[in-house]
Amino acid sequence: MNTGRILVVDDELVVCRSVKKVLAKKGHSVEMAQRGKDALRMIDSDEFDILIVDLKMPGMDGMEVLKNVKKTHPEVIVLMITGYATVETAVEAMKLGGFDYIPKPFSPDELSITVEKALETRRLKNENLLLKRRLKDVKFPGIVGNCKKMREVFELIEKVAPTSATVLILGESGTGKELIARAIYNLSERSEKKFVPVDCGGFSSELLKSELFGHIKGSFTGAVSTKKGLLEIADGGTIFFDEIANMDIDIQSKILRVLQEREFVPVGGTEPRKVNVRVISATNRDLKKMVDEGKFREDLFYRIYVVPIHIPPLRERKEDIPSLVYYFVQKLAQDDEEPYDISPESIEKLIDYDWPGNVRQLENTIQRAIVMAEEKRIESKHLPIAAKTGETPHPHYIPKTNEELKKMKKVYRQEAVEWLERNFMIQALNRNNWNITKTAISVGMQRTNFHALMKKYRVRKK
Repeated sequence: MNTGRILVVDDELVVCRSVKKVLAKKGHSVEMAQRGKDALRMIDSDEFDILIVDLKMPGMDGMEVLKNVKKTHPEVIVLMITGYATVETAVEAMKLGGFDYIPKPFSPDELSITVEKALETRRLKNENLLLKRRLKDVKFPGIVGNCKKMREVFELIEKVAPTSATVLILGESGTGKELIARAIYNLSERSEKKFVPVDCGGFSSELLKSELFGHIKGSFTGAVSTKKGLLEIADGGTIFFDEIANMDIDIQSKILRVLQEREFVPVGGTEPRKVNVRVISATNRDLKKMVDEGKFREDLFYRIYVVPIHIPPLRERKEDIPSLVYYFVQKLAQDDEEPYDISPESIEKLIDYDWPGNVRQLENTIQRAIVMAEEKRIESKHLPIAAKTGETPHPHYIPKTNEELKKMKKVYRQEAVEWLERNFMIQALNRNNWNITKTAISVGMQRTNFHALMKKYRVRKK
């Protein structure tokens, strides 16, 4: 149970004593005042978590106390108590920043429950402020983490960024490998030039050649003009080969030449062109194993494996989850003026989950929770993840407004389509022994479109 420091203000001493007796039994530290002016002096000279103030008092009434406290000590949570319970005064008090409104007479349980809710809100606000300060101090935009493994990653980034060393970023899908690559680029001397990301699994072999090296007019059907490649565009800057394990062996030999000789030949060309680029690569696969299997060039492996950076999966840095959650809430709900609260049960559920999709999955989960959340508060039922207890992965929350219904229908429709597309694709691949060309033909799709679908769901050829 949370305990707090509480100031009770009521012109009736018997009420002050009764409230103090109830709350002191719960372990709270309670002070009393019988006048509004005395209460303000006490708040100025001491720290309180909660102010419980009577609405009707001689001299300075509870509403004036509320206004003054919210101006000078906005962090203090104010609860209003009164025997004059009306909807109008309740609404006015809430508009002025009052947390809750308790009509006299109230039972000890009603008082205790309201105070517990207020203390939980105060604790959440304090945690959010602390996380916000930490996020302001983050040196690498978009990368959140303070665990030992992430601090080691940050130290390595700072060491390697000012150099021209080739970097290989290793980590599971969804761990943020491109963010790490961009952090290295941003801290490097090449940051004034371009950062060019290349998804090595997003193109066919022939198309990737053309994209990387450019082509000469007339070099193949459809080459109606000479085109610069991504390597030439990145000249002087940094090129990032995302999922380099998917790169064709033939292209690997050409990239090796870029690393060794700092030159390349455009498709259809004969004269080599010089290029000065820094190469950063990333993969979620075991390249050494691929080398042993003859699926990746050994000489290229050692060329790109100069400075390896291992990104830990989210399940190995769960202490970073609260900071990541707050970061995503701020990022995804930035159009909302009021901040979202997150219940302690929600944080526990998020920490307890193993996150096979890593940080990317966590971000998507928070985005859905924001859509489903009621009254700017994310509860455990709003989190569409399956906990270890085996509960259903989707909350059974019924929307209250037509606008909310539209948002939820969009979320569920997207989830259903994603499930259908992914399973359609995997079953088709299984039927055709994971031959992508044969699979695309069998389902009546162009190979490029089917490959794009594989890329979308990060399905890799076995």
